[in-house]
Amino acid sequence: MGNSPGKPRKALEKPQEEDHPDSSFTCEICIEPTLPGKKFNNTNFCKHPFCQDCIARYIEVKIQDNTAKIECPEPSCQHHLDPLICRPMIPASLFSTWCDLLCENCLLGSERSYCPNRNCLALVLNECGGNVKKSQCPNCKQLFCFQCQTKWHAGYECEESEEIRDRNDVLFGQLVERKKWIRCPGCGQCVERLLGCSIVKCRCKTEFCYQCGKILTSNGCGCKNSLGNMIMHVNLYPVMYVFVVFIFVVVWLSIHSIS
Repeated sequence: MGNSPGKPRKALEKPQEEDHPDSSFTCEICIEPTLPGKKFNNTNFCKHPFCQDCIARYIEVKIQDNTAKIECPEPSCQHHLDPLICRPMIPASLFSTWCDLLCENCLLGSERSYCPNRNCLALVLNECGGNVKKSQCPNCKQLFCFQCQTKWHAGYECEESEEIRDRNDVLFGQLVERKKWIRCPGCGQCVERLLGCSIVKCRCKTEFCYQCGKILTSNGCGCKNSLGNMIMHVNLYPVMYVFVVFIFVVVWLSIHSIS
């Protein structure tokens, strides 16, 4: 009974000792007594009792999981760790990787790819829009496919590029790209158009647009640049009506002139 009033008094005094800048504390991650100089201070965001060594290991694990914005390890805290404050506690290579993750996180709305060169691996953004394929790395200047992230496979689709094994296949693909030949969507053979409209017919009887490479349907191909497609989408009824009226007038005048 005599000692009971003393216990709550100690419990009230304990937080005051922990908040003192010169007092040691117990890290809530490793549960080890730590000197005040080793305490992690997340600027003015939060001041939970964590040691710098545990925070450094925590950051390393999060970066290995490709986490850009690292939250405070305190479960009830909603603040993020300040990278500049954490920089002296982690290796320079780890901090550089963290910065890369933060940059990529800011570019989530942009279509992106990576240079396949193992000595480069630079991040490349699609700034032009549309379905980009042939690209050049701004860092190492190597040509690569933006879609499948491999070396540029001239004349071949992405799903075909992995099957290229012979040097002759590579040379033929470069010839297809240089001559601007189009592969038939029906049989896959290369077709060359010399003259005429954009609607071509392969020897396999497949009709397709030479501009976009899509099979021709009753509604055309959807390619705005195709002359044949534009002709198919023109409403010919007014033209036919004017033509019929014109023929009728000519015939009527010729009959009355004879009479």
